[in-house]
Amino acid sequence: MTENKIDLLSKNEAELAEFFLSIGEPKYRAGQLFTQMHKGLSPEEITNFSAATKKKIAEKAFCHFPTVARKLVSALDGTVKYLFRLADGNCVESVVMRYEHGTTICISTQVGCRMGCRFCASTIDGKVRDLEPSELLGQIIVASKDLGERIDGIVMMGIGEPLDNYDNVIRFLHLVGEKNGVNIGYRHISLSTCGLVDKIYALAKENLPITLSISLHAADDDTRSEIMPINKRYPIGELLDACRDYFATTGRRLSFEYTLIAGKNDTPETAKKLADLLNSKLRSRSTTMPIHVNLIPVNEVKERDFTHSDKRAVARFAEILEKHGIRATVRRKLGADINASCGQLRRAEAKEGNV
Repeated sequence: MTENKIDLLSKNEAELAEFFLSIGEPKYRAGQLFTQMHKGLSPEEITNFSAATKKKIAEKAFCHFPTVARKLVSALDGTVKYLFRLADGNCVESVVMRYEHGTTICISTQVGCRMGCRFCASTIDGKVRDLEPSELLGQIIVASKDLGERIDGIVMMGIGEPLDNYDNVIRFLHLVGEKNGVNIGYRHISLSTCGLVDKIYALAKENLPITLSISLHAADDDTRSEIMPINKRYPIGELLDACRDYFATTGRRLSFEYTLIAGKNDTPETAKKLADLLNSKLRSRSTTMPIHVNLIPVNEVKERDFTHSDKRAVARFAEILEKHGIRATVRRKLGADINASCGQLRRAEAKEGNV
């Protein structure tokens, strides 16, 4: 039972020091526990804690790491997809991707999602609950320990909308940068949002030099509202105003994710419209804001009727953006043989009655 107990992995060293003093232990234990937990050891596994100390910790607190329910490894590029089971039986997905510059993990921030984006498998059954900071950290810690290698970067682009779990995500970001812990620098962290405008303004004030990625996916409000319900609350104009403010406040570049859906948003005319929109809303004589669009052929989900654009359409779309001063790249599909995009492995597990 963990009710009314302290979630140790969600605490920083100062808070752990207070905890140890409250149970009659010296506060230097906090540094020992913090470091060892971030290596994947629970208090019971720490050898320089006495049995009496471990007993006092267990009476007042807990430390839960996710367990690996399934693990898929791509034979094509070494991408690893995890289905993690949480302490309450719910499951989330993480994907470890290897690049020349290091190893990056894409983590989930919620069990399910309530944003309703029509191209996304993660949102089909709605949101179950938010993840705690410890459950965000746990995905990184367990994957790193399982693989036996350091993870260098984080992409918050898995199951869930990070800014819909704002407080827990902010605490996680502070914890993950601690030098005695996982110690991943903020400049190696990217957070993706479907466009919660109020939270983008709040994030800009947090003084966390992370990269913000905006899931845009359309060049006009009608199309975006059709595939992304959040646009009815925060239309494109308001979203881009918030993006301009984020850049002005932080000096950090933003990227825009644009999922290409055949016959929906992938025409040359749409590419020109998108370029004009971004240039007019984000650039002026007073700002040289860099604009980068990451083009993503849609991942086909059997519950949806969307199909991805062909290679010629993708190349033409990118060419038009570049012609109009918008840097465009096409996301390389990793883990194609293990269906590495998030959401579908969890759904399969749920249908088998294991979630």
